[in-house]
Amino acid sequence: MTATSSAPATGASGSGTTQGAPRSALLVVAVLCFGGLTASLTQTMVIPIQGELGRLLHTSEANASWVVTATLVAAAVAMPIAGRLADLYGKQRVLVISALVLVLGSLICALSASLAPMLAGRLLQGCAMGFVPVGIALLREVTPPRLTATAMAAMSATLGVGGAVGLPLSAWIVQDFSWHTLFWVSTGLAAVVALAVVLLVPHVRDAVPGGFDVVGAVGLAVGLVALLVAVSKGNEWGWTDGRTLGLLVAAVVVLLAWGGYELRTTDPLCDLRTTARRPVLLTNLAAIAIGFGMMAQAIVIPRLLQSPAATGYGLGQSLLETGLWMAPGGVVMMVFSPVSGRLIRVIGARATLMIGGTVLGLGYLFALFLMDAAWQMMIATCITSAGVGIGYAAMPTLILESVPLAEAGSAVGINGLVRSIGTSVSSAAMAAVLTASTLDLGGYALPTEKAFAICFGVGAAAAFVGVLLAAAVPRRRPSSSL
Repeated sequence: MTATSSAPATGASGSGTTQGAPRSALLVVAVLCFGGLTASLTQTMVIPIQGELGRLLHTSEANASWVVTATLVAAAVAMPIAGRLADLYGKQRVLVISALVLVLGSLICALSASLAPMLAGRLLQGCAMGFVPVGIALLREVTPPRLTATAMAAMSATLGVGGAVGLPLSAWIVQDFSWHTLFWVSTGLAAVVALAVVLLVPHVRDAVPGGFDVVGAVGLAVGLVALLVAVSKGNEWGWTDGRTLGLLVAAVVVLLAWGGYELRTTDPLCDLRTTARRPVLLTNLAAIAIGFGMMAQAIVIPRLLQSPAATGYGLGQSLLETGLWMAPGGVVMMVFSPVSGRLIRVIGARATLMIGGTVLGLGYLFALFLMDAAWQMMIATCITSAGVGIGYAAMPTLILESVPLAEAGSAVGINGLVRSIGTSVSSAAMAAVLTASTLDLGGYALPTEKAFAICFGVGAAAAFVGVLLAAAVPRRRPSSSL
């Protein structure tokens, strides 16, 4: 039976809370991090079979590409909506629902043999990403003060760790088992998460009065779908194609109308006045830049590793070998989560975010000048992953320091949304650069060495833009000492 609490753990007496409940708090943190890791893993689990999806689902390659796009778009839409629902009805309840949605989505994918049910399942898997921002918001209420920063850092890192771990794990499963096994594994993991949340995560009575903004949710969903589909498909359709331009125009019109409605309604899905506060706004803008930088390395480095050695610069690695070279980055990201937590306590979240962005940029500069061997790419991945691990952890802390507790879930959800926008824009930008400069090898167009170098330079620039935006966030004195 789920435990129920009427007050946040952090609101109890200082040291007594820290000393009296570390074991139960750590267990809650472990459950939430495992849930976030499982939800994030589904975002990249189809990459090993992406080139075969058309054949496996008996459809065209263009149609099969929606299997990836659908999940990314659904995740971006779900995060702010899940956050608002958590504020209204309780965070633990929304976590349980998100985990059950992941179970259902994974099960549908596991049983699919055609495109339509696969897309339905992938949409549900994307919707389950609301688990991550809601979990981050809940951690502030159920952990002792000295554990909170580290716990939120670990939970934030699951956004990147899931992707890093998912690639080699999925490659191994596909190589030795059926592609359906990918989704049976995620079904089992999601079921464990749902059961653990029900049994081990307390239901804090933190719901606030108000109604759910259905019109705002629909408006945001329509605007975001139009924007993200246009960005994701722009390279494939062409940026001047009527479909791309039409969706971009529709996105602008719908989102502007949505913003006007949100400012007038009594119970908005997203309080834009709070979002416009300088610390929140600048942190979210930095999140776009850091999200851009994170996705750039996830796209470009595997492509370079798998490029044929016959090009003169490609590293000729198999899919499984590429996954194994990338896997240490996920470990580094998780290892640096507690480091980020300590930095947040000692020097503050603003300075920590600046450090994270700087390390991310330095990783790209390392890759720019040292791209001759797989081990060099592994080091570059580890450096960039350390930067992401540090930076991603600081962002929700900066957000939560500047918003009321009643809006915590919604605010962290919006932060997750803008990170998704950054990763989507990065994906499109990297694809555009890699396809703009190619060479012919055996009838196949492959990116040139110069294209890879430009991608690394763009990734570094985005990271350093994130640092500048973080530097503009107003200073805040750290709440506690080392």
